[in-house]
Amino acid sequence: MKITPYLKLATFLCLTIATTCLAQTKDSKTTRPNVVLIYLDDLGYGDLSCYGATTLQTPNIDKLANGGILFKNGYATSATCTPSRYGILTGVYPWRNKDAKILPGTAPLLISTEQETIAKVFQSKGYETAVIGKWHLGLGTGNVNWNAHISPGPNEVGFDYSHIMAATQDRVPTVYIENGNVVGLDPKDPIEVNYHKNFPGEPTAIENPELLKMKWHHGHNNSIVNGIPRIGFMKGGQSAKWSDVDMADHFLAKATTYIKEHKNKPFFLYYALQEPHVPRTPHPRFVGKSGMGPRGDVILEADWIIGQLVASLEAEGMLENTLIVFSSDNGPVLNDGYEDDAVEKLGNHDPKGGLRGGKYSLLDAGAHVPFITYWKGTIKPKVSDALVCQMDLMASLATLIDAKTSPTDSQDILPVFLGKSDKGRNSLILEANTKTLLRKGDWLMIPPYEGPAVIADVQIETGMEKDYQLYNVKKDPAQKNNVAKSNPKKLSEMVKDFEKMRGDAYSGVQQLELK
Repeated sequence: MKITPYLKLATFLCLTIATTCLAQTKDSKTTRPNVVLIYLDDLGYGDLSCYGATTLQTPNIDKLANGGILFKNGYATSATCTPSRYGILTGVYPWRNKDAKILPGTAPLLISTEQETIAKVFQSKGYETAVIGKWHLGLGTGNVNWNAHISPGPNEVGFDYSHIMAATQDRVPTVYIENGNVVGLDPKDPIEVNYHKNFPGEPTAIENPELLKMKWHHGHNNSIVNGIPRIGFMKGGQSAKWSDVDMADHFLAKATTYIKEHKNKPFFLYYALQEPHVPRTPHPRFVGKSGMGPRGDVILEADWIIGQLVASLEAEGMLENTLIVFSSDNGPVLNDGYEDDAVEKLGNHDPKGGLRGGKYSLLDAGAHVPFITYWKGTIKPKVSDALVCQMDLMASLATLIDAKTSPTDSQDILPVFLGKSDKGRNSLILEANTKTLLRKGDWLMIPPYEGPAVIADVQIETGMEKDYQLYNVKKDPAQKNNVAKSNPKKLSEMVKDFEKMRGDAYSGVQQLELK
């Protein structure tokens, strides 16, 4: 066949177009990665084998840590759940919002629909966005009709798709909500929810202990669902009520389906597992596997779930184009309202990983949590001492996808999250039950606060004392040595920095007179 000048030209144009398309495709994969944020609930710094646990083995999470960056100084913004979730999704310190406290299932939406969120940042660059799992940031405007479309909610603050539970597994309503609608609801059996008084004729844990499959220890003695006593009262909605032992599998199925259906367009998935929060209800496949009771079992189940999620990404050919961020909303707690042998079967396991305190606490184990970033082929494995906070994901991921954000408390430390730098935050204000403290460099300063030294029900130190506390947490991670009096110069420096960021109206106790 004779090659004419026209054929040569056509061939050249075709090759040029193909090369351009290939380059664009490659560039798209490079600059527009998927992002999956895996968020556990009440998982402690020492609950994973990659963070030093020996009694529990978490091989799937370990693979993320060993193939990515394990942060030794990673923090939530708070020692409790709702505030931490507010911080990670808005990039704003939760103490700036007076309503950012542990919410009941009937609370109104905590995030303003006008507020910038991490999901909206992704939407601004054409990403699909989804939240699957625990929400606990309020719904509606304060008087929710659970039998109609519920709004505003996740869909109104940046999530294209949402499949959630309203609050926590131990709070009513015990139903799944998809895009603002209760899943499986029978209109002839409407849902009613009340956190102040029971509905006539409805059984409760106090009046009907014979109906319980799980005993309550404190605070969980209202409505009974699936034999488990809850916080709050609920009537109706029988066909919509979830199966507790199937919850982890349920959310996993939603997440893997979402991944398969969105493999041709970049997405941001906020996958908020309910584990190991109470009530701990492992699927029968995992019952007894840890030898540590339900708390250990659900941690093993969560590890398996994460392995399945990563396998799903790999099966769809997406693992090398997906940044995975793994963390927890706050530190650990053992007895958090149910008698489930978490204390009795603990053995040598230390959920705090050598730190002091736990969930609800100003001490370091309250907000110091596991924190891992993983991106196959992009992030080189390492262990980092950089000070990082979940709140910084918003500004950092905005840079990753070339999006613009309004100024917030979030700091752009993308090079740290990608392993290209070890220079993280200089300082960070942390919160527990509306009280705040300062972590700066290797130092942690807790101002004086009135209150009990220990929360009796959960047996966790609060960190509240009438005197200042100052610790070098690099040298003294267990916070055994308060050097506030022996190092007044450092204390004065920390207090000045704290008050510059926080203001001076933070404690009802006599404060330090700065010179």
